[in-house]
Amino acid sequence: MQTQYEIAVIGSGNAAEGVVHGLLRKMILLDDRIIATDPNAERRTAFADRFKITTTDDNRQAVNDSYLILLAVKPQVFKEVCAGFADLVRDDHVLVSIMAGVPTQLIEAQFPNIKARVVRVMPNLAMHVDEGMAGIFAGQHATEADVLRAQRVFEAGGRAVVLNDESMMDAVTAVSGTGPAYFYFFCEAIIDAGQKAGLSPQEAKLLATQTCLGAARMMIESSDPPDVLRKKVMSPGGTTEAAIQSLDNDKVRECLERAVLAAWNRSKELGH
Repeated sequence: MQTQYEIAVIGSGNAAEGVVHGLLRKMILLDDRIIATDPNAERRTAFADRFKITTTDDNRQAVNDSYLILLAVKPQVFKEVCAGFADLVRDDHVLVSIMAGVPTQLIEAQFPNIKARVVRVMPNLAMHVDEGMAGIFAGQHATEADVLRAQRVFEAGGRAVVLNDESMMDAVTAVSGTGPAYFYFFCEAIIDAGQKAGLSPQEAKLLATQTCLGAARMMIESSDPPDVLRKKVMSPGGTTEAAIQSLDNDKVRECLERAVLAAWNRSKELGH
């Protein structure tokens, strides 16, 4: 069936904004091939102004006129949202979900009249700057071509990995989906400490952010694991050793591990 749009974005939140940004910036699609929906007029206006794409509050129109349906609504309301257009979903539709914690079988169950082709994806916020990370899992009716299409969409904003075990998607959510927030929290503390040590807010932010960027780049380009890189910064009796000893004394590593596992457990809860 010929469709007016390639992708219908159902839910125009921050995550969906990152996806659309990548698609347009890399010219995977042109703006006239994307339609976005949202019940909030401000979000529709924001998408229309930034991306020059069609927006609407009519999910049924968007689904009927599109090939790939990007489900980007909150997990708590997705059943209600899907019920509003379930009768319009066709065999040739591909349903790509970026909803945290929602398993493919639960999504497929919302479309009982067809073998819904569902691909589950967990991206992260860094798609906004083309450095995103996404985990991808294919539902039972999704084809290899569907997965490749999803990869193309999300690799426009960074990198993606295809998993063959859906239970690992909760771990992806905890590590990379939620991960940017851990990093920002960490940077907030470094910047605050820098100011307490006498730096201006601007100086502390620049020093912290560029240092973190450089450290991440070294992890990507070096064959050394993080613990080896950390030890290269440390010297006996030096400033780094004093900092790491303080972190160890306060059991910061254990706190961070508990935080990631808390996100992992919450992701599993959202799927029930």
